[in-house]
Amino acid sequence: MISFSCSLTSPSPSTSISKFISDHPHLSILEKHCTTMKDLQKIHAHLLKTGLAKHPLAVSPVLAFCATSPGGDINYAYLVFTQIHSPNLFSWNTIIRGFSQSSTPHHAISLFIDMLIVSSVQPHRLTYPSVFKAYAQLGLAHYGAQLHGRVIKLGLQFDPFIRNTIIYMYANCGFLSEMWKAFYERMDFDIVAWNSMIMGLAKCGEVDESRKLFDEMPLRNTVSWNSMISGYVRNGRLREALDLFGQMQEERIKPSEFTMVSLLNASARLGALKQGEWIHDYIRKNNFELNVIVTASIIDMYCKCGSIGEAFQVFEMAPLKGLSSWNTMILGLAMNGCENEAIQLFSRLECSNLRPDDVTFVGVLTACNYSGLVDKAKEYFSLMSKTYKIEPSIKHYSCMVDTLGRAGLLEEAEELIRNMPVNPDAIIWSSLLSACRKHGNVELAKRAAKHIVDLDGNDSCGYVLLSNIYAASDQFEEAMEQRLSMKEKQIEKEPGCSLIEVNGEIHEFVAGGRLHPQAQEVYSLLNELGMMF
Repeated sequence: MISFSCSLTSPSPSTSISKFISDHPHLSILEKHCTTMKDLQKIHAHLLKTGLAKHPLAVSPVLAFCATSPGGDINYAYLVFTQIHSPNLFSWNTIIRGFSQSSTPHHAISLFIDMLIVSSVQPHRLTYPSVFKAYAQLGLAHYGAQLHGRVIKLGLQFDPFIRNTIIYMYANCGFLSEMWKAFYERMDFDIVAWNSMIMGLAKCGEVDESRKLFDEMPLRNTVSWNSMISGYVRNGRLREALDLFGQMQEERIKPSEFTMVSLLNASARLGALKQGEWIHDYIRKNNFELNVIVTASIIDMYCKCGSIGEAFQVFEMAPLKGLSSWNTMILGLAMNGCENEAIQLFSRLECSNLRPDDVTFVGVLTACNYSGLVDKAKEYFSLMSKTYKIEPSIKHYSCMVDTLGRAGLLEEAEELIRNMPVNPDAIIWSSLLSACRKHGNVELAKRAAKHIVDLDGNDSCGYVLLSNIYAASDQFEEAMEQRLSMKEKQIEKEPGCSLIEVNGEIHEFVAGGRLHPQAQEVYSLLNELGMMF
């Protein structure tokens, strides 16, 4: 049990945190024994009783743990911060930094404004990077540019920490011209700035420009390689991501967990099971930490490659089952024809110490959809908002519309769309249109198709599906009109594409395509099969 026995004197403003703790030895328990929020709350309760919770130096270790440690709680950190009588620079920097790294970075900006207006403490060079990161997370570089102007007036624009976060903000928000300008303002080599540029260019689709910059780097670190590999994955250039990892190995650069996650994502999207298995084996042999992100990525890879048994084995043996692992496994089971197992796993999650989130409900609703359990889907849809206080998003409504549509409850599905609190998108109307095709409801199909065209006149989906519905109903003139309308508006249907892994090599096939090196043999075999059947 944690206890304190001696009275504490108030620290003077000039006293350092370390000296203050050394003057009161029992406070060293904060650093030695405070490893969980439960421990910290006991310590903080004592500080509240003694009145020390108002002193910024006494409470600084508590604040730092809550705000910036992996096991902390940013909301509790804010509670601690509000009880400090006169927060010092460390207190302000810590709470701003904590919020900039949280899921609510806008609070970091609000606190920075409070610091400027209501506090006697002025921002320091270490204050600004957290604020720029918050703007980057929120995609608000146009507001961050105003702070950039303040930094220039203060003569801090060449401070390496500030400059790097300015580049990161512009890069993350797609402000490429501002990013290049900030980068070239000072032509010294800073590996963090170069990495931000590589990441920003790739994020904006400029992956070739990103690779050019990567190749020009006088020195690279693991982050450089990770940024380039993830850039390839983000832009669907999956083979190049795997090739670059091969080059990384040739140069004996040690990969990180982040590298492994990017490669697992590439294998998952390619459906390259052999490649994914090799990466999983590489993770095991090299003793990578199986944190929740890596674990979820391994599960996702196996699920998307159709190896659901391997995925479930990884899930069951995982030392840490984060909510992301549960969500990935539930959706993976649903997508691989194991709908009942997905529903059972959801029930297990409800009995655990974790609470389902919006992603979880997408997974379990998908399971209900594929198994035709309409009543069960309605039950979960209601449970989401009533029990877990999760407002349904467009994804949840899409699952429900698809479920109702598959069951032939087309009018009920249309009514659900019309009564949605959020505006329906083209995807949800396409789902209803597909159901109309299956059940031959031409009139409702017309209404759904009109909504799709109104939302996106260049979307081929509405035209193609409606044309197919007309053709299935022997209304060939109307079907031809849809196709002619597409031609007049120069709307082209995206060709279908499939991937297959054979002996560790990925083969890509496009509908009607003849670019594959063995295309002639493939079509010859198809002709032979056609003659046989």
